[in-house]
Amino acid sequence: MTLTAPLVRPSPYTVIGLDPSLTATGIASSNGWCEVVGHKKPRAKDPGITGLPHPQRREALHELAHAITDTIGRPDLVVIELPAVSRSGGGAHERGWLWWQLYNHLAALEIPIGLLSPNQRALYATGKGNAAKGAVIDAVARRFPTWNTEGDDNAADAVTLMAAGADWLGHPITPMPQTHRAAITKAIWPDTLTGDPS
Repeated sequence: MTLTAPLVRPSPYTVIGLDPSLTATGIASSNGWCEVVGHKKPRAKDPGITGLPHPQRREALHELAHAITDTIGRPDLVVIELPAVSRSGGGAHERGWLWWQLYNHLAALEIPIGLLSPNQRALYATGKGNAAKGAVIDAVARRFPTWNTEGDDNAADAVTLMAAGADWLGHPITPMPQTHRAAITKAIWPDTLTGDPS
């Protein structure tokens, strides 16, 4: 028996899902593409952003933020994953800066912003808020095959965020079970972006 992948439903809105990261920011568009953008070390032995001296670190962070915002463009809605405040380890300071830089950029352009926590993102993808990365990747590959994540969890997260945003707008990519859609009611959505886009 051959399974036919669900078609992407046309929508008057362009929605971007954004999963910020220093090394692998996932970006997905409702127009059918996804990318991963991050700081690339020129040589394998070079330090990542958090290991650079502060002047070079500042420059690298600004370059990364510009690369991400250039990729995002000017959509109708951007859905961003909220920072995992319980996450520890190196780079928390830099990740926080990047997250707010991206948020401020979108706000300055008056692009509406939706916010999902990591648990809400996993819930929308799998029906379980504590789902592992592999489960999210598998769920995205099954439900949203148009977006080729190549098994990258950052891209899969971005696709999930984008799909949740499209669903909130009333243009779901594919029908989702109510258990999954519970994530939408728990998320933070803008109070703008009502009616048809101009």
